[in-house]
Amino acid sequence: MHGVMGKPPDAATDKSVATSKLMLLLLVAMTGVAPISLYMLVPALPVLATTFGRDISIAQMTVSLFMVGIACSQLIMGPLSDKFGRRPVLLAGLGLMVVAGVGSIFAETLPQLIAARFFQALGGASGMVVSRAIIRDLYSRDRVGAMISLVIAVMMIAQMLSPLTGGLLETAFGWRAIFYAITAGSLAVAVGIALALPETRRVRSEDSNFRRDVGSLIRSRAFIGYVLCQVLASQIIFTFAGGGPYIVVTQMGRTSAEYGAWFATTGFAYLVGNLLCVRFAPRHSLERLIWFGLALQLGGSLLNLAWSIVGLNQAPLWLFGTQMIVMAGNAFVMANSAAGAISVRPEAAGTASGAMGFLQQGIGSLVSQFGAYLGGHSTTTLPLTTAILIISIACASSMIFLVPRRKTVVSEEMIEEAEEDEAGVM
Repeated sequence: MHGVMGKPPDAATDKSVATSKLMLLLLVAMTGVAPISLYMLVPALPVLATTFGRDISIAQMTVSLFMVGIACSQLIMGPLSDKFGRRPVLLAGLGLMVVAGVGSIFAETLPQLIAARFFQALGGASGMVVSRAIIRDLYSRDRVGAMISLVIAVMMIAQMLSPLTGGLLETAFGWRAIFYAITAGSLAVAVGIALALPETRRVRSEDSNFRRDVGSLIRSRAFIGYVLCQVLASQIIFTFAGGGPYIVVTQMGRTSAEYGAWFATTGFAYLVGNLLCVRFAPRHSLERLIWFGLALQLGGSLLNLAWSIVGLNQAPLWLFGTQMIVMAGNAFVMANSAAGAISVRPEAAGTASGAMGFLQQGIGSLVSQFGAYLGGHSTTTLPLTTAILIISIACASSMIFLVPRRKTVVSEEMIEEAEEDEAGVM
């Protein structure tokens, strides 16, 4: 069951493809090119507003519409990759990103830059959705969560450095240098995919089509349960990120720089959670890893609510220290529930991945606003921590009431083969 699954004759069939370090590098690059491009520009937003003589809220649209582009791309690119293959869709998407990057470099007005950024996201996000489908093409169901975690863990290191990189580029060479770097990076990823990525899409029956794929997915309780679990888990991040700045800066009277330092601890906990998921995956089923993560999420959320009631987490150490427990569990839940969702119908992995990504981003944009309202219109942390607990309970409920129980017996042979796969990608 572990390793490469069956593929069409013209697809990748060599197990070494799944375990090669080059494949891991390509998966990280295609997954991270859009998020890194998003965060690289953030430090330059005040400079953009000044340069074009516009309000900072207009300059912010280069970020907000980029996120809209990511959400739209998830719905479009996933089904296209199921129909036409992973390679053509990736190359077309990254080609669009390169063209939009050139447009960003030569933009003369802020509306032109905002439009170019939207198309940059529309193309670049193809890597985010198609990478999950490629992972499902190459690995068995119980290995998908570990591979997603491994890709996320490596990508997060680069993503955390991207605002610093963007700030240094802007300071040294001006804001257009950021787009030179983004365009060069997206071109390099496209060239790498063209030269080294084989087609991994599975054989599809002649009567397979988008409508039938969508119909089979929405009729599956397991798919709905896994997707709800993954999307709700991601909303914990959006809720806390939306309300956190107001709580730390307004309620606690700390600086925005201090908030940034504390918030980085939750990102570190999420990174650690992904690395632990990679470590535990060979010996535990996908469902067991999800339940472990849900237990951490619920436990951390309950603790944070308790600290809110007694007034302890009016200090950042208590609030963020407990939230780190939530985020470590969140990593287990998100990676493995995503693996479950795209494994319900493997030949439609792109469609499943796209629907999940669209819901995550679309709902997240609303939930972050809700979190900001809770943090900005309260005098304690209680409303925010209550909301996070409710989301954690809803997340667990989707697994309890929708996902069928599976009993998996792991043999010694399966463990040994999983360890060989892990050794090949680490």
